[in-house]
Amino acid sequence: MEPLFARTGVIGAGAMGRGIAQIAAQAGSTVMMFDMQAQACAAAQASVFAQWDKLAEKGRMTTDQVALCKARLVCADSLRALSDCQLVVEAVVERLDVKSTLFAQLEDIVSPSAVLATNTSSLSVTAIGARLKRPGQLAGYHFFNPVPLMKVVEVIAGLKTAASVCEDLATYARQMGHTPVMAQDTPGFIVNHAGRGYGTEALRIASEGVADFATIDQILKDQAGFKLGPFELMDLTALDVSHPVMESVYHQYYEEPRYRPSPITAQRLAGGLLGKKSGEGFYRYTNGVADAVAPTPVPTVETMPPVWLSPRAARRAELLLLLKNLGARIETGASPSAEALTLVAPLGFDITTVAVVERLDPARTVGIDMLVADSETKRRVLATNPATRTDMRMAAHALMARDGKAVSVIRDSGGFVTQRGVATIVNIASDMCQQSICSPSDLETAVTLGLGYPMGPLAMGNRYGPTNVLEVLFNMQTVYGDPRYRPSPWLRRRGAIGLSLLHEEDAM
Repeated sequence: MEPLFARTGVIGAGAMGRGIAQIAAQAGSTVMMFDMQAQACAAAQASVFAQWDKLAEKGRMTTDQVALCKARLVCADSLRALSDCQLVVEAVVERLDVKSTLFAQLEDIVSPSAVLATNTSSLSVTAIGARLKRPGQLAGYHFFNPVPLMKVVEVIAGLKTAASVCEDLATYARQMGHTPVMAQDTPGFIVNHAGRGYGTEALRIASEGVADFATIDQILKDQAGFKLGPFELMDLTALDVSHPVMESVYHQYYEEPRYRPSPITAQRLAGGLLGKKSGEGFYRYTNGVADAVAPTPVPTVETMPPVWLSPRAARRAELLLLLKNLGARIETGASPSAEALTLVAPLGFDITTVAVVERLDPARTVGIDMLVADSETKRRVLATNPATRTDMRMAAHALMARDGKAVSVIRDSGGFVTQRGVATIVNIASDMCQQSICSPSDLETAVTLGLGYPMGPLAMGNRYGPTNVLEVLFNMQTVYGDPRYRPSPWLRRRGAIGLSLLHEEDAM
């Protein structure tokens, strides 16, 4: 099948431009690649040619296919060489003045019907096209690195972008083997916007001294199924990339508390602790591999106290069965005896608040996170309060580790770790739907393909229960007094009446 854009121009020979040129040529387009540095363009072309040769060696392309693709990828010696291109994709430095000037030049070179696309990840498409005579022909076309492997592309309409332009770009993305998602022209678009919660909340948890970086990572991987913990992810992307994005989205949304960055990353960026590429970030790296972090050993407890479980505990029936299977001596009285380990399982509240509200002895009170069913996790998470006795903490840890499952013990935190991370992710995604930034289905697709989450954020909210997530947020807002945790109307309304977070209202 003939590609929609038979002649495509790509400006910028960096990794992004190189990747876009590669998949466009593979789709059958003749690609004119241009860079102000001629040697950079030649190097990019050689790199793509080498990639195709490797694919041929692995049997994923034939030699004839490689020869055809190589013939389609040509280095242009000037912008004017792109004059007969039907589509020109820009992948140059993230500066508004550079991009807007470039498109103003291009508009005088290409035909009036040609589509202009910017691969910007953070700038307004509307602002980039403000100087154009035909802003309706400009759209955002945001790919992710490495382009051949990251199979999602955001198609962004500026305020004056013609609907047909976005439709054509979506069709072309499919022809290149990618999945298009449609986004409004808002800071961060879909993927970078939806990704604000995971890292920023983990940083806030660390800043409160709740747990160290490695423990937070391990909890979110083992309890919620993330492939990488937030600090592992920031080390991989590098702080010189991720911290400016945090600041950019925060400031573009006029200091919206949900996107608040952390002094932790600002300080580490200033100190050169960028992550894997610098040899040290939140972890130290030896030959590109993170140094192992020793797990906390399970304490030895000679005499295990009886256990009293709060009647208000989340998943109480499941927790009682777990305690029985672990061989605990369970007290069934209306209140705990003077010797009992008191176990609570709140949603959103910290252990201190629960102990005060339920009139429990804080010295003997320990919390356990039960947002996720115990059968679905690889790790149990316990939390102490400032008054919890050492013997009670050790007893709770030893008891919960009796069957060999990993246990992490953290300091007091409204929402533990997993509740905070999940609730923040779900809340930001819900508010994106409330703002009509994209459709719920496109949001789910963009996040799973672009961020590699175990499921889309709305599906995550459905899995753990919109009502539970709503309770976590309300209670965290009470504990911290921070508007960061105020629930989005999308989540609040659906959680209140038991609707799926993927449920869209009928158009008026």
